[in-house]
Amino acid sequence: MAENNEFIREVNEDYRRDQVAAIWRRYSGAIIAVAILVVAGVGGWRYWQHDQRVRADAASEQFDAANRLARDGKIEEADKAFTALETDAPGGYRLLARFRSAAETAKRDAAAGATEYDALAADTGVSDALRDLARLRAALLRLDGPQADAALASLQGLAAPTGAFRHTAREMLGLVALRRGEYDAAGRWFDQINADPQAPQNLRQRIEVYAALVAGGPVTVTAATPEPAAPPPVTR
Repeated sequence: MAENNEFIREVNEDYRRDQVAAIWRRYSGAIIAVAILVVAGVGGWRYWQHDQRVRADAASEQFDAANRLARDGKIEEADKAFTALETDAPGGYRLLARFRSAAETAKRDAAAGATEYDALAADTGVSDALRDLARLRAALLRLDGPQADAALASLQGLAAPTGAFRHTAREMLGLVALRRGEYDAAGRWFDQINADPQAPQNLRQRIEVYAALVAGGPVTVTAATPEPAAPPPVTR
């Protein structure tokens, strides 16, 4: 019985070897080609990862250098450095450079800075959250200019209940209403902040001050009634 089992096992092993050999003879070219593609693919992937790390490290150094130029007041050099990053840097640093460039431009020219933020807000390749951030910054730059009404409309859109920057938008809308003497409107914006469970604590503390200003209402200044002139001194 044991000899029969041994014989059957040897027959099965011979059969499997013959099958493998037959498969190799028929498909050896394809197998070798697949193996080469796998090795090349892994090698290419590793090279791409290495290249991305090298480019990211270089972009990080260039971004730091551009920031130093901006801090040192070397405006033209900083602009060139940020422009180079916007063109050649990996995606993350390219986007970061665009935001920083817009911020630096806004320091010199609010309208031009807002225009750069508009370009970021219109870029469908940028995430929705970052596009909203660009809209917010553009609106804030325009609040005191001739496009104030458009800026307020943009802030109202950002103040929606699901907006990532709704807290800042509502605060600014309330402050603008307060500055204009529109106390009821200001109170409504501040109430929305208070009713939002996700409103940050430091903002809630500021809202307490704003709410007190709203409760105080407009300050009425009355003209002082002039006192009657003193009688002339009596002379003898």
